[in-house]
Amino acid sequence: MTTRVLVVEDEPALADALAYALRGDGHEVESVDHGEHALAVARERPFDVLVLDVGLPGVSGIEVCRQLRSESAVPILMLTARDSEAERVLGLEAGADDYLGKPFSMTELLARIRAVLRRRRLDAVEAHPSREVGGLQLDLERYEAAVDGEPVQLTPSELKLLAFLAREPGRVYSRRAIMQHLWESEFIGDERAADLHVSNIRRKIEREPARPERLVTVRGAGYKLVAV
Repeated sequence: MTTRVLVVEDEPALADALAYALRGDGHEVESVDHGEHALAVARERPFDVLVLDVGLPGVSGIEVCRQLRSESAVPILMLTARDSEAERVLGLEAGADDYLGKPFSMTELLARIRAVLRRRRLDAVEAHPSREVGGLQLDLERYEAAVDGEPVQLTPSELKLLAFLAREPGRVYSRRAIMQHLWESEFIGDERAADLHVSNIRRKIEREPARPERLVTVRGAGYKLVAV
């Protein structure tokens, strides 16, 4: 089945290159160049993936991501300035599933798109849609989570990461293993994205994010989820 990709990019040359590469990979592509237009189109028609630039005229890419994430679980891949960690952090906090720093290779972009689509198909057939670790409850079917009975708003990637760690509470997973699971691919890009996801998750599930008790760092090894 053909997948539909919405490209939101205001640089005409890059937008054309993205559309050409994606169509060559078998995707149906629609392109817009303003944040307001992106919101309108994404709300009118269903898409399988959004490729969203941070720096847009009018409504920013960050705000587009934040608004759409509050309404939909559609995967969002953000395009950021390579040297701007602040943009990457803001994008993930707004609900983006991952980011690519400019300039990037089309090969990497296509690999990320295939991975997120594959991940969604696997999510749809998840054998154990509910998991519980101490006071943390995850419902993978409804994309919902709660801590000590109180609902928390997680992005699809954050929920996916926690569900992965919750398979074996107490087991330590490396950053690379986490990103490989999130993208279902050996081609994972920047492993530091795992740290950003973890930081965002801690703000939502920990009593004191600076002193985490549930999602714990194991220095030099990675992260583990423990029952609290």
